[in-house]
Amino acid sequence: MSDRRPNPFPVLLNNDVCSLIQAAENVYQIRFKNRAANAYLVRGKSRTIMIDVGLSSNFPHLLECLHHVDCPPDKIDMVVLSHEHLDHIGAAYHFGGHTIIAAHRLAANKIMLRDDFSMLRKMFNEPPVAINIDLWLEEGNLIDLGNFRLEVMYTPGHTSACISLFDPEQGLLFAADTLMAGGVMGGIFGSGSIADYIQSLRRLKGLNSRILLSGHGRLSDTPQEDVRIAIQRSHGLLSDTAQLFDALDARSNFEPIMQSVRDLNKLDDS
Repeated sequence: MSDRRPNPFPVLLNNDVCSLIQAAENVYQIRFKNRAANAYLVRGKSRTIMIDVGLSSNFPHLLECLHHVDCPPDKIDMVVLSHEHLDHIGAAYHFGGHTIIAAHRLAANKIMLRDDFSMLRKMFNEPPVAINIDLWLEEGNLIDLGNFRLEVMYTPGHTSACISLFDPEQGLLFAADTLMAGGVMGGIFGSGSIADYIQSLRRLKGLNSRILLSGHGRLSDTPQEDVRIAIQRSHGLLSDTAQLFDALDARSNFEPIMQSVRDLNKLDDS
């Protein structure tokens, strides 16, 4: 006799590239099986949004999932991008012109200036297509869909520009790469910070979340346990980095940088 819990999230469509999974009433996860991030469809009474859209190469499969629930792109009012990485935003340009594209102001700046290093373009080999951001989001903004009210939370750490969305009434936490099922962390990239990551996780721990809808992997109905594990792991990562830094010969590593500064100062004085 198996002691495994039944899966509380029904699978509505499953193919070689992605699965369409119902997370809650009118809330769907499109989980890609390659490196693309999860995409989420939230159908409200007054408007419908998507949170992240995955890679451009997966767009035909994203369309298949949207049509399966009778919600083609022209019925989507807004696409919210959780941060600037292309595995989350690559397909966003397909929605441009008929859908509002929104992101935190720091992510919007990187995306609009086509900061390929920050967006990890080479890692995901996405086409160099412009993605225009129509709405720049900030901490505390509210996205009201009628039957969903999603609060914008600024949760940096994975990058400097990450946001999470939280519906306190229904307990839905869209945490992107800040928190994943099982306490998995999304890693620290470029502008990210372990200290910021820990602070963001502490904020998420204080929420009365019921379902975790993350940037990669499965849905979770144990978000409090997930965030507890992630905080523990992030402190371990902080400790490991401190030990690594202490082991470095700081002078030999930083001397070339300091010398270049001295050389530039000499040029300015001449």
